[in-house]
Amino acid sequence: MVPPALDTLHNKDCLAGLAGLPEHCIDLAFADPPFNIGYEYDVYDDKKQHQEYLSWTRRWMEAVCRVLKPAGTFWIAIGDEYAAEVKLIGQDDLGLTCRSWVVWYYTFGVNCVRKFSRSHAHLFHFVGDPDNFTFNDQDIRVPSARQLVYADRRANPNGRLPDDTWILRPQDLPDGFAPDQDTWYFPRVAGTFKERAGFHGCQMPEQLLGRIIRCCSNEGEVVMDPFAGSGTTLAVAKKLGRRWIGFELSKDYAAQARARLHKTRPGQPLDGAPEPLVSAPTTPAQARRGRAGRQESPQNTSPGRKDRLAQQTLF
Repeated sequence: MVPPALDTLHNKDCLAGLAGLPEHCIDLAFADPPFNIGYEYDVYDDKKQHQEYLSWTRRWMEAVCRVLKPAGTFWIAIGDEYAAEVKLIGQDDLGLTCRSWVVWYYTFGVNCVRKFSRSHAHLFHFVGDPDNFTFNDQDIRVPSARQLVYADRRANPNGRLPDDTWILRPQDLPDGFAPDQDTWYFPRVAGTFKERAGFHGCQMPEQLLGRIIRCCSNEGEVVMDPFAGSGTTLAVAKKLGRRWIGFELSKDYAAQARARLHKTRPGQPLDGAPEPLVSAPTTPAQARRGRAGRQESPQNTSPGRKDRLAQQTLF
């Protein structure tokens, strides 16, 4: 049997597609599976019984592990309903090591009835070998407050690693969200965003995938997405000089994602603003603060206020 071609999005069920791949051929897998919350896909039923969904999840996760290289990395995005089960399947059933449990909090969340609105997802960073895996920390470092605000000579000139909570609503805390805090700031791709592909309701932000792909793979290595959807993982991998392969059950989604990939070129910048405060809309209160800050004379500014103003304008 001829294995599926690289640099291609294959229109087939992920279990069938993964079965056609040889063992240990994938460097990085990113999976954003259906959350089993009743989302209306065009061909997939997102209302499986609890045990049926868990059984299916275990099968596709096991299939991904079979094709991962011994030093490969496996990221999974999942909602609250099955986050604990997915982590235990990875650790207990498949023998993976969870390096990080990232919480991604986003704006433009899902409005809910008789419960708090959904505005976050979980991102599990699994590796097969805890002593041998790719982690390009220099590619994802951010400036620390010591560098940006205080000009502290003790600061590491290379910056520091982000923490494991990625918050996507900076207007709620205008003086916060310095790059050295526990924030990964990438807005969910809402319908009005220029980045929006328009044909798939669960589109991931390119900048979020960019951080993961830069950190956990190297140029020329193979990135795989078993639930390609709108094609974001594959588009980012292509832009960043990786080989790529994906599977998508829906014929319509696959066709439109292929059209997106056809227009994507290696070396193109990622869609979306890499800096959190740039990508968030300015609220009226922020605009008023900005005008007040421009009118304020440096000679009449207290040291503490100077630090806060410097922190806001550096992003």
